[in-house]
Amino acid sequence: MPVCVLLEGAGGAQIPTHLTRIPILLIKNSTDVSNKTVKGKVVRKGPLVLLAADNFILKTVIQEEDSQADASSINVVLMGTLAKDFNQAVNQGDVVVASGFTVGKSPTVHKDKLHPCNLLMSGDNACIYVFRLPPPRDPTSPPAVKRGPAPSTEVSRPPKTQKYTYVGLGDLKTGSVVNVYGVVVFFKQPFRSRGTDFCSSLKITDQSNQKIGCTIFCDKLEDHPKIFKIGDIVRMHRVKTQFFNDSITLVNTFGFSVVTFDGAVGANVEPRTSSLSFHFDREDCRTVEELRSWAARQALIPSGSTTPLSAVQPKAYFDLTCQLLAKAPIDTTCTLLRVWDGTRCPHTLLKVIVEPNVMVGTTSFSIDRENLIANILVYDNHVEFAQQLKPGDFLRIYNLRAIPGSSKVPGLTSCQSVEVDHLAFHLHGGTAFGRGIRVLPENSPDIQELKRTIKAFPEDDELNDSTLLEIWGTPPESLGDVTAENSADSLRASERNCTHDIEPVTLSELKQSNLGRVHHVRAQLRSYKPSRLHQALKLYCSKCTSMQDIPDDELVAHLFSEASKESGPCIPPPWLLSGQIDAPKDNPGSLKRALTVHLSTQLMSENRTKELIFLMGSTLEETRQLVSGYQNIVPVRSSGGHLTLLDLSAPFLFRGRRKYYGCRRCSEPALRELCAEGVELIDETIIAKALGIQLLQYVLLMAFEVQDATDTLEAFLWRDAKTFFGVSPEEVAASQEAENCIHQTMDSLCPPGGSTGERPWLDLCLMASRTEDDGGQKQPCYQICHTAFTKPPSTHSDPEPA
Repeated sequence: MPVCVLLEGAGGAQIPTHLTRIPILLIKNSTDVSNKTVKGKVVRKGPLVLLAADNFILKTVIQEEDSQADASSINVVLMGTLAKDFNQAVNQGDVVVASGFTVGKSPTVHKDKLHPCNLLMSGDNACIYVFRLPPPRDPTSPPAVKRGPAPSTEVSRPPKTQKYTYVGLGDLKTGSVVNVYGVVVFFKQPFRSRGTDFCSSLKITDQSNQKIGCTIFCDKLEDHPKIFKIGDIVRMHRVKTQFFNDSITLVNTFGFSVVTFDGAVGANVEPRTSSLSFHFDREDCRTVEELRSWAARQALIPSGSTTPLSAVQPKAYFDLTCQLLAKAPIDTTCTLLRVWDGTRCPHTLLKVIVEPNVMVGTTSFSIDRENLIANILVYDNHVEFAQQLKPGDFLRIYNLRAIPGSSKVPGLTSCQSVEVDHLAFHLHGGTAFGRGIRVLPENSPDIQELKRTIKAFPEDDELNDSTLLEIWGTPPESLGDVTAENSADSLRASERNCTHDIEPVTLSELKQSNLGRVHHVRAQLRSYKPSRLHQALKLYCSKCTSMQDIPDDELVAHLFSEASKESGPCIPPPWLLSGQIDAPKDNPGSLKRALTVHLSTQLMSENRTKELIFLMGSTLEETRQLVSGYQNIVPVRSSGGHLTLLDLSAPFLFRGRRKYYGCRRCSEPALRELCAEGVELIDETIIAKALGIQLLQYVLLMAFEVQDATDTLEAFLWRDAKTFFGVSPEEVAASQEAENCIHQTMDSLCPPGGSTGERPWLDLCLMASRTEDDGGQKQPCYQICHTAFTKPPSTHSDPEPA
């Protein structure tokens, strides 16, 4: 059942009377939630994510009204059509009632500190009721006729209050006031007229192939059409037809209102408007879809509406979709905008130097981020609008010009030297060819694509594995055959356990030393990345040397749920024993429902360590409940009447609290009989090999910035993370206690808010090697090895070594 909009204070269908409300604070995993509802305000609404064809997932947070406690806020995960309808119909701040949900354990409770459970909503029984106030009556429309109660409707806007008639553009007559639909074939952003208002102009067409010009005057910018690109669809109410320059044009008149839509086929029919109330029903939705299809057949929508920085060519005029990072005034006629889109321009860009105290936004970035930033000089009438922009805004800049050759910036930077062969970006004054700037909403499809591109680039204060591998290459597998006497030198915070006796060097001397050698240093930890330590845990493939994040629990739970629904009759292989397994004896009530089908093969019935269970039809939560009673569980599903493994985005094996993943690139998964003859104990390696899976290893990947009196240096900790922390990455993945151990270690080495003088000294063994970056340039990298953390006996540091 989809989303239902209920108008408060109006007649019509209400929430079914057999449903009773349960407070969020009383919800537990064991709670019977049949015929129960949860009511709350939407305080956070996540993006709609497409997992597969017509398979959507969306996460939202609702909070009980009149309560500020974290536990009164709960995560709600919606799947399928319900997620899509919720994304269209519900806004942040709406009050909703959820029914037909199930309760699961929240995998993010330690991060978001919300309710320990979450609500899972999918299937025909799940429903979201949205409470809305009735829209105010349009003063130009006749009084509404009272009617009896009407059934609730599955719409994303309040029910229609008046039937509007629309005139085709080929049927317009001079002197009449009409309502029209049209596809935008040209537009200019609003600009200040000679009076006190703003003016915008556009040209639209429809199935009549008539192109009609429109001129709109409004006091406020938000009252103008929100048009972002050619092909957008616009609906205008109460526009007047006039005859001008031998053709009919449209101008706004008293009571004018406008709504716009994305013109892309398949995009959400989400109206863009600043009006508090407007009419929109299924007939309007059908009209928009028809215009979209017609425009696509007529090739009215350009294939690429904007040009990324990576494709910009000198002398070109182009439209750019980007994010604003910082801005600064140059003089009264020019403003600097610093923007990026996650791609790198292949040409050398003009550098613009301004005083830090006039910059609004971040004043400095990492070298890698700086290489992706474009400096745009905005002139004349666009300066006023640029001054209103805020860092973080997503922008579309129209008719931007790429100017090659020498360039000199006016104003504050007039003293800098003229730069030759640098590409400069200018937004000239005027509105010719639609020139201007528009702030795009974050739910725009173009912005979603931009966010995905930007997300691939790490934050300046964070670390991600792809950046490490690009900068340093794949870290060395070993240190080679370096042997010497064991060093007797040790310090309070760490000790070396290497076999080579080498005199410590300063960081400055290390940077000047030859690469390919092992060095000993004494230093303090200045900072580390990632600051959120759970992001340091990765999955690594030793075959293709790829590294990836651990899949999100909610995605894994969804894969299990879908596999559980799809599991049907199948023919097991002849070597596989078919049967039903029970809940563990030590936890007989652990399963909420009977598991549908379970298939197992038992290699030695007397020895459970050699028992392998192929489990079909259970959810992720049920699988977790079974691991206490069965040593090795492999989740499977039915496909075409045969058993297959789940998608490798999910774990292929459960062993107690530990989960194991396979490499999607290097694996050739298939169900095969496991031959355990002569094997005393089967483990994850044996099972992975039997199933044709390339086993992924848990690794901890961190970057340490260390310092001494001479210099600073960045080294990474990877292969020897277990030696350093005293816990393995596998333990960190399975145990909160192990993760807490790492937190405590890092707090000891780099106290939050502490001064450098409070930080203990480290005795480190570093392996220096040479890697090649994307440009073919050789650069050094340093890896921490053969070093273990030892808790300092006191918080006072040793005096700095001479």
